[in-house]
Amino acid sequence: MSVGTSSAAGRGAGDDAADPSPGAGPGIDPDELPDGLVVADEHGRVVRFNAAAERITATRAADVLGLPLEKALPLEDLDGRRWWQLTDPYGGLAIRGRQPERNLLLPGGREVLVTARYVRERPTDPVSRVVVSLRDTEARRRTERSHAELIATVAHELRSPLTSVKGFTATLLAKWERFTDDQKRLMLETVDADADRVTRLIAELLDISRIDSGRLEVRRQPVDMGAAVGRHIQAYVAAGQSADRFLLRVEQPLPMLWADPDKIDQVLSNLIENAVRHGEGTVTIDITAAPSPREGEETGTSVTVSDEGPGIPEESMNRVFTRFWRGSKRGGTGLGLYIVKGIVEAHGGTITVGRAPGGGAEFRFTLPVAAPAYLAQ
Repeated sequence: MSVGTSSAAGRGAGDDAADPSPGAGPGIDPDELPDGLVVADEHGRVVRFNAAAERITATRAADVLGLPLEKALPLEDLDGRRWWQLTDPYGGLAIRGRQPERNLLLPGGREVLVTARYVRERPTDPVSRVVVSLRDTEARRRTERSHAELIATVAHELRSPLTSVKGFTATLLAKWERFTDDQKRLMLETVDADADRVTRLIAELLDISRIDSGRLEVRRQPVDMGAAVGRHIQAYVAAGQSADRFLLRVEQPLPMLWADPDKIDQVLSNLIENAVRHGEGTVTIDITAAPSPREGEETGTSVTVSDEGPGIPEESMNRVFTRFWRGSKRGGTGLGLYIVKGIVEAHGGTITVGRAPGGGAEFRFTLPVAAPAYLAQ
């Protein structure tokens, strides 16, 4: 990391005469850098200490400029050893040019990611400057915690159906002749349902992987949103739900929508299932034309799914689309709405959550029509 100019807060005595770091661009203010930057001169005294370094170390630049590097930045490794004494940047091997990134500790035990570059005029000359980059580890720790939670959740969700599958199949194999046909059918139906549950979970994990890596593919085709919602309602009615529990309202005319029909079905399935499982009263689905969320398009299609249940507490609204959020204790992995948001955004759309007129939860997503260019000609 290198800079060409320094703010007044980041300068030390004699710094005006120092050459800019190799590869620096003109006019770069160290205080604009997102990472902490600490520079020590050929004598090992700090001549630059940018705003991010002040924030990360909770130390004012004015208090450390001119101090020896080991006093201004008293780093220790995870075993409690003083880092600058171990590495000896000014007296170590003459061929060293850098220290790779590693976790070190500031006073008080705060962990930071540190990398350093040893600047020399020629490869074996004495060190003329040490340039240190500091990065807060909190964002990385959040990511690691999220991955750990995902693994724990998946392990828990897989263990239950697989235990059931193993138990029933082992029982049938060992005692097949002892069971009636009805008992065998019941156990096999349970195995089949648990296998479906495992398959759904694996599909969710694949979706999360694609969303997180930006590789979620959208294969656009014409989609009749009203017909798609109607199929989901018919499936619930066939499964025993009362037809009176659903109200579908479609505003006409609707613009022709181009979207991935399978992924739109996934979005609708999650939102309607949430309304049925966690809500109460009538589940209302409104399909209307709306301003497109995509710049350059005039119209889009908006779908609103609402219920008359207790709704989502205000303090939970901002967490609804995060991983593992559960609106109640009625099962589920807590991954569905995270995937819904990823699918909608992969289409260039937006999704929001709020309180329905009847007091329940209201989810609304809007998709651009995304018509192919040849249709606009």
